[in-house]
Parts: sequence; C-alpha cells; structure tokens
Amino acid sequence: EAKTAANYAASLSAQQEAEQQGYTQVLWLDGVERRWIDEVGTMNIMMLIGDEVVTPPLAGTILDGVTRNSILTLLRDWGMRVSERRISIQEVMQAGRDGTLREMWGTGTAAVVSPVGELGYKGERISIGNGQTGALTQKLYDAIVAIQYGRAPDPHGWTSVVPVAA
Repeated sequence: EAKTAANYAASLSAQQEAEQQGYTQVLWLDGVERRWIDEVGTMNIMMLIGDEVVTPPLAGTILDGVTRNSILTLLRDWGMRVSERRISIQEVMQAGRDGTLREMWGTGTAAVVSPVGELGYKGERISIGNGQTGALTQKLYDAIVAIQYGRAPDPHGWTSVVPVAA
C-alpha cells in the first residue's frame, strides 16, 4: 500500500473522460464488482449522509492516508458518528436523490480537504450541497490548516516545530 506515480498511469484515460464531461476528478469504484466506492482521484473520500460520516474501510485498495486519519480523529474528537464501511455508488446516488447526502469531500496531503459539489454516474448528475462547500467540510479544512500552521493547539502531536537557523 504505497502511492507512486505508476499508480496513476492507468487513470489518465478515465480522468480525460471525466474532464470531457465537465468533472475535475474521478470517483473510483472497486475493480471487481464496480460497485463499491474506493477513492476520488488521488485522495481518500468521505461523505456526510444524514448525521453519519462515511468513508470506505482500508481493505488493501485504499491508501491509509495521513490526512484521512487526521480527519477521522478530529471527527471523533468532535463527537461525530463515523463509519468506516463499504458504501456502494447506488447508496450514494440514492442519498443524493433523497437529500440525505449533505456533503462529500476528498482528503489528501496536497488538497487537505477538497469539497465535492456534484457527482455523476451513468448519465445522472447529483448536486451535493447546492454545489457549495458544506459547513463540516469547511470546519475540517480550517481545523487542519490551523493545526498545520500553529494557529491552533495540536493535541495529537501531528506537527513538529523546526527551528530556523540564524
């Protein structure tokens, strides 16, 4: 389970197709059934469905991202209901149709937390949060960046101060 440039070579065609349809990223499904959500682009994926934050479990096909782990820790610190479970694209699309898919975001080192405003699958497009960054997505981004830049306490020891030589 390592991230290398070769991991992304096979994704170039799908990424080009997504861009031609007006999307900026590809939501990857499992390679066997093409049903279970894995990741988005080069990031881990999370979503707020009702009052539950859902993210796929680590099962060998998903990178155990540092930012993913930090976000899950913050969510649990805040008392949020978090589930690391298999979630199908059908469940997500249905949640989008019935309005319970409140927010969706990717997490990664470069992006930190990146909101998803629209999801397309088999010709159907679902707007998420009216295409706007959700309150929880923004709160997570703000919290991680504040910790990274030393503007907020780091209760988990995620950062180290590196002295600058004079």
